[in-house]
Amino acid sequence: MINWIATNILQNPPILLGLIAALGLAIQKKKIDEIVKGSLTAAFGMLILTEGVNMLTTIIANINTAVQTQMGVKVAKGLSDITFTADYGGAVGMAMFFGLIVHLLIARFTPIKTIFLTGHMLWWVPFVIVAGLVEAGVKGVLLVVLGAIISACYWSCMPWIMRKYVWAATGDDSFLIGHPTGILSLISGFVAKHVGNKSHSTEDLKIPEGLSFFREISITGGLVMFIVDIVVGIIAPSLVSSGSNVVMYALNQGLTFGAGLLILLYGVRLLINQIVPAFQGIAEKVVPGAKPAFDVPILFNYRPNAVIIGFLTAMITSTILVVVANSVHLFGILIVPMVITSFFECGGAAVIGEGQGGLRGAIVGTAVASVAMIALVGFSAILLGSTIRNWILIFGGNDLSLWGMFAEGVGRLFGGF
Repeated sequence: MINWIATNILQNPPILLGLIAALGLAIQKKKIDEIVKGSLTAAFGMLILTEGVNMLTTIIANINTAVQTQMGVKVAKGLSDITFTADYGGAVGMAMFFGLIVHLLIARFTPIKTIFLTGHMLWWVPFVIVAGLVEAGVKGVLLVVLGAIISACYWSCMPWIMRKYVWAATGDDSFLIGHPTGILSLISGFVAKHVGNKSHSTEDLKIPEGLSFFREISITGGLVMFIVDIVVGIIAPSLVSSGSNVVMYALNQGLTFGAGLLILLYGVRLLINQIVPAFQGIAEKVVPGAKPAFDVPILFNYRPNAVIIGFLTAMITSTILVVVANSVHLFGILIVPMVITSFFECGGAAVIGEGQGGLRGAIVGTAVASVAMIALVGFSAILLGSTIRNWILIFGGNDLSLWGMFAEGVGRLFGGF
């Protein structure tokens, strides 16, 4: 039953959000037609958002794979999510299930009023935490108990800690962000607050009338990805299949990326318009005062220029740091440019930085966060060397790296029990 719920509901964001919307509307005693419409629209919004994210992630992952191939990095047996899940998937699922119970108890009985609704992160957070505990030698029941408690603490605390930064960036205090951008966004927001200038916003950039199309995030994002694909295609030819033209390949990828952004933002609008009002019923009756914590693309709709600026800043800064780190063997392992983290986590960090310090805050805050990103991925890859190193090298450099290391440290304290 636990596995069925975890697989079919908790790891299925459209179903999860649709059920939550239905529950919230039912608690508010809405008519049956409103419940059906609201729940299905919320599910549609989440599904559309997810498809948009998948389109972006596929393009970014292709670039990441080509760079890895060019640098000679290969997925080694025992270092991927598939092999680790085969051995410890049950422990991860149990930690997720019991962790959610603890998470809801925290929201009900403490001042930390967060309900974490980013479906896929309900799996990946305990996945990384269990990996850290396994590295420390924790086994059996203790592995599940510690995994559940640490996961619940993350789901509850991180969105709550960064809430004021999110509200400042969006001007909307009805929701939080539940995504591994947390530590990078906190760094970006802190730095931006001290070095930025709110009077100059990324969204107020003066663009000549003939270039006004750059104000559209889909067009700007598509052009940026076109250029990135051209550069990577020249440096790492494996990006483009044999017989294909690098320019046409990059053009198609850029168009797909821009379309993915449009789809993502449309899904965001649908989801926000439905789930936030419906969630008020749950907050009023079940968990008074609770705020829903959503995936980071929710932020992109508020300051789209900051997202692109943050992505470019993170890519340039982190790639330089990767070259330097590999040249001096800083971590003792080969690390690759953090393309996925640079877009999603650092894009979110740039929005937070913009909210605290305008254009300058977005750039400087994201640049500093990028330094932290490389440090986090390098050190976490060392500590998670016998479990999920290759996975963390691709998807880490964020809260997942930080909490994986934290779990490893906690595991060492309890490993002898």
